[in-house]
Amino acid sequence: MGLTKQYLRFAASAVFGVIGSQKANIAYVTLRGGEKGRYVAVAACEHVFIWDVRKAEKVLILKGNKQEVTYLCPSPDGIHLAVGYEDGSIRIFSLLGGESNVSFNGHKSAVTVIRYDELGARLVSGAKDTDVIVWDVINECGLYRLKGHKDAITQALFLKNRNLLVTSSKDTFVKWWDLDTQHCFKTMVGHRSEVWGMVLLNEEKRIVTGSADSELRAWDITYLQENKEEGEPEVKKPKALLDDRDDQEEELDENPAERILSCQKAGSVLRDGRDRVVTMTTDLKSRMLACHGTDAILEVFHVLSEAEVKRRLEKRMKKAKKRAKSRDGKETAEELVERKLEDEIQRLTHIKASAKIRSVDCILFPTGELKVALLLQNNTVESYSLKTTERNPEGTKTARLTLSGHRTDVRTLAFSSDNIAVLSASAETVKIWNRSTLQVIRTMACDYALCSLFVPGDRQIVIGTKSGKIQIFDLASGSLLETTDAHNGALWSICLCPDQRGIVTGGADKTVKFWQFELVKDKESGQSKRLAVSHTRTLQLDEDVLCVRYSPDQRLLAASLLDCTVKVFYADTLKFFLSLYGHKLPVLCMDISHDSALIATGSADRNVKIWGLDFGDCHRSLFAHDDSVMFLQFVPKTHLFFTAGKDKKIKQWDADKFEHVQTLEGHHREVWCLAVSPSGDYVVSSAHDKSLRLWERTREPIILEEEKEMAREAEYEESLAKGDEPVVPGETQGEAGLAGKKTIETVKAAERIMEALELYREETRKLEEHSAACSAAGRKLPPPTMSPILVAFGNISPSQYVLDVIRKVRSSELEESLLVLPFSYVPDLLSLFNEFIRDGLEVELVCRCLFFLLRIHFGQITSSQMLLTVIDDLRKNTISRVRQIRDILGFNIAGLQFLQREIENKEDVTFFADATDRFEEKKRKRKKRERAILTVA
Repeated sequence: MGLTKQYLRFAASAVFGVIGSQKANIAYVTLRGGEKGRYVAVAACEHVFIWDVRKAEKVLILKGNKQEVTYLCPSPDGIHLAVGYEDGSIRIFSLLGGESNVSFNGHKSAVTVIRYDELGARLVSGAKDTDVIVWDVINECGLYRLKGHKDAITQALFLKNRNLLVTSSKDTFVKWWDLDTQHCFKTMVGHRSEVWGMVLLNEEKRIVTGSADSELRAWDITYLQENKEEGEPEVKKPKALLDDRDDQEEELDENPAERILSCQKAGSVLRDGRDRVVTMTTDLKSRMLACHGTDAILEVFHVLSEAEVKRRLEKRMKKAKKRAKSRDGKETAEELVERKLEDEIQRLTHIKASAKIRSVDCILFPTGELKVALLLQNNTVESYSLKTTERNPEGTKTARLTLSGHRTDVRTLAFSSDNIAVLSASAETVKIWNRSTLQVIRTMACDYALCSLFVPGDRQIVIGTKSGKIQIFDLASGSLLETTDAHNGALWSICLCPDQRGIVTGGADKTVKFWQFELVKDKESGQSKRLAVSHTRTLQLDEDVLCVRYSPDQRLLAASLLDCTVKVFYADTLKFFLSLYGHKLPVLCMDISHDSALIATGSADRNVKIWGLDFGDCHRSLFAHDDSVMFLQFVPKTHLFFTAGKDKKIKQWDADKFEHVQTLEGHHREVWCLAVSPSGDYVVSSAHDKSLRLWERTREPIILEEEKEMAREAEYEESLAKGDEPVVPGETQGEAGLAGKKTIETVKAAERIMEALELYREETRKLEEHSAACSAAGRKLPPPTMSPILVAFGNISPSQYVLDVIRKVRSSELEESLLVLPFSYVPDLLSLFNEFIRDGLEVELVCRCLFFLLRIHFGQITSSQMLLTVIDDLRKNTISRVRQIRDILGFNIAGLQFLQREIENKEDVTFFADATDRFEEKKRKRKKRERAILTVA
């Protein structure tokens, strides 16, 4: 057997450079002991960052897996944060420690909205797959799936004190759901385009929707059941502010069979923006309404209470009566003031952000201060504050998070010679990062950067720009030393000479230029010298130069041209040596190995070709990426190289054996560039998702055959999970369905249950054979040998082992695992359930499994004569055991209530009352008394 070449694995080390991803929203959160309005949660690719906006510090990272975060929703108690992901999964994180113990998997595509109910016990989620799912947070399981929308869900809201749900979608409909019967009882059709946002106001008696135009449509909600209980006649509110074009829509919405509530259009409020609504949100008590479109303007509206509206109407009525009296000499009945929507929803102010707004969240304090957090499209978070009690309030910017990331995509990266500093440059700034701490050391304004490098000595950096200039910066002072006009077009590539005395540049003006480093006197100081470059030679070519590279021995110079070829010249005489042709599209990147023997080229045709530099022969052509290869670089002192592509992947290759070594997956958009450290231990990459990622070489070896086998297994598992959903017997394809979905975890859980039942059957057979043998022999024989699995679990019984396996299945995956289970295992399970319930073992879990199996296998179970006695025993034992548990719970609740009353009577305090509210009330009364004393004095 020949020797195998060993490779070391590169693993993801950190994600930095991203402040807030554009896929998800922003949300205010409250950490332990923290004040409200200070901490915000934003998505950062697959993670969630908690920022302290006052200190501009990252205080907590909620780590995800691979999928990108698409929605955030804090719980009503502020302790948890529900996070939705691109693959349709939902995880609930604890903000106290950052752990995630609850996860739900039911959607087939990205989660678009998550909402808690008032108590935080239920969760509703909507996704691009058009389904709405209600989850039980306490029991950690799905309740049901609501189907009816035809496009992505944009908003979902629980109604307080009513078991109702309202959802909006891009299919232009707003649907009302009765969660008791799990069906849609009303569909609002008064929108011409997608409904992008929706809020409830006026104690849930008004709903406001935002769509693709400049109108915010308001609808009055009348709860018919309340009117019937109170004995009042059903009175429809007058329609105000309706124009002729809405008459037809209103007629469509009228339903004579309304039984729970009715919605009548109350009018519309015009926004300043002409584009679609992106976000609509309110504060906790729905006193402030904030909305924005695709521009940089946030509009804030004040929602007046009923008492405030009445006061305003009374003032207007008095003025109208005075005007009528002065005009006619007497009051006229025609001067009655009509109530309008503008009297209830008043425009307060607008806030102009520094860039386009992606998402908004707000908090209203009892003092009347409104705090607003904005996530902007340019990787920035801004915080504003305004006093709502003022007549003309103006938003004041209180914080801005910009230092920890670029405003635009990073197009070039470079490592310093000591592997410590990392350079990243974008269209507006160049930043120097500390690799170990991931903190920004320097931020310098520059032109649109396309290429960069550290000058030998690591005290200066050189940037090549889109306008064709060379910019030299000093790192100690962070100042721009010199700007040189190098090319007439974009400066696409820059390369350091192997002797470290100069650089060579290639640009869109079809030239390759050579530059020499030199020290010149600084005109400002007159004494000190600064670094500059002087032009020495020019190589004129026939096409635009996309990339230039020196061979490490400084013998050859390679330049890739727009005509899909790579021209190789002698570096000293610039005489033509080789032409490497074979790519179908231009070569965007290339690199030469440390021994000057190989040159690897990556092209927009998705291929990487490895060439020999001695004769220019193509050693191998590799299909590298599913999209354009954007960057390629050899690992120093090896024939291994990395490639980055627009398919979001980074791959490592062996140029000797032409093997694919490893794929680094993590970026969620096109990867623009990467840089390998001089030691070869680190790789840093940048992508269109605004993130920079650091990859570190570990000591773990890579065996290629094992990697291929693992890739095949992962592909098989993925195809298995994406297979057809099992058909549920008795379930009609109506509005409601099961909440979960088939995943590889549910399949594995079902397999574990089947293996446990097989073991139970085998052990039961052994015991029966042993009993029969003892009866035949007339004496007691040695017991049969137990299974090694049962011995490993502490000599437990086979039935106890089955219960342990079922107990270990995640609560959110239990129903789907039982659904996959073949019916041949169900009789044994029912017999075991009878035994468990009789002994009082995990009664709640067993009842949950029992009722689900009875529901989905009802026909086969009832038609089986063998299961009649088992079902009858189950009926008796289940009813008696559940009654017993219910009595115990009732006794405990009554005891706790008695203790509460005793403590309240003894201590003369309200038990479990909010101490903060009590303290604030006492403080307010004390200040009032002090003011009264001062007034008297």
